[in-house]
Amino acid sequence: MYDSFIDQLSGLDLSSLSIRPAPFNATDFPCEDAIDQTLGAVWSDLFAMFSDTALEADAEDIAWGMVNLFHRAASRKSAQLDRASDEIRTLLASADGSEVHSSNLEEQVERAQAAEASMLAFEQMREATAALYRDETGSSWKPVSGSRTNHSRNLTSAVIDARDFLRARAENRRHALIPEGTPVVFAGGRQSFESAEDAKRYAENVWATLDKVCDVVPDLFLVHGGDGKGADRLAASWAERREVQQLTYSLDRRLGARAGFKRNEQMLSLNPRYVVAFPGNGVTERLVIDAKTRRITVVDRRGLLGTSPGS
Repeated sequence: MYDSFIDQLSGLDLSSLSIRPAPFNATDFPCEDAIDQTLGAVWSDLFAMFSDTALEADAEDIAWGMVNLFHRAASRKSAQLDRASDEIRTLLASADGSEVHSSNLEEQVERAQAAEASMLAFEQMREATAALYRDETGSSWKPVSGSRTNHSRNLTSAVIDARDFLRARAENRRHALIPEGTPVVFAGGRQSFESAEDAKRYAENVWATLDKVCDVVPDLFLVHGGDGKGADRLAASWAERREVQQLTYSLDRRLGARAGFKRNEQMLSLNPRYVVAFPGNGVTERLVIDAKTRRITVVDRRGLLGTSPGS
């Protein structure tokens, strides 16, 4: 039987056979409603199962992991897109007008488009579960390392020309990484409170202050340090709930004690409309001093429980 099968294969004419990715089709991906409804149902059932059991304390870790599942999938597709884009550049540089070259170029563009569409779909799933995480925990979801870039505002997967694809890809990435609007810097440290009521009052003051600033600057994007605890976490949760874009500056640990001050310089270099300051450490105090030196308006909430110092 085995020899017979080999003989049959050897007798086939495979000279015209080629293996290439399936043609790209944007309709092959789940629609937004299907993503929201399916993930919402899975999320609800899963955490209903944890409720009132010994695993309830671990629910937040599981919730974070579910969001991270889609974040990692989107990151892998982004890496594939980068590799395909590099191959397109190489092929464009070596264009010889041959049919083989044109076919290879077309194949790489399709490969890049498919990777991009997959990346966008996984990012959409990540954002849907991140919203569920926020509603479940009251906190903004943040990856352990790297950024949470969302490219879905600028789809480029409909382009077909290789050069146009690369230009659109670069523009898409630029818009995804740099928010549009007026920067407002937020700063504050980690606080301890004597009671849960004090902690709630502090959080309410953070949100109320940012609401007032947003009334004055409706196109603001929030700039902060991205700390997973304390005031930055409250500000990030506010931004997600209000659908305000965020730009975070993590500490460069290689700079040691200078890291916080270097971050201040980077945030102030954006020439923000306001600096919103809540109680913090010496780095926050220096940020306020430098902002006033540059004639940037400071919304000072470094008083008791995040109130104005004079109140």
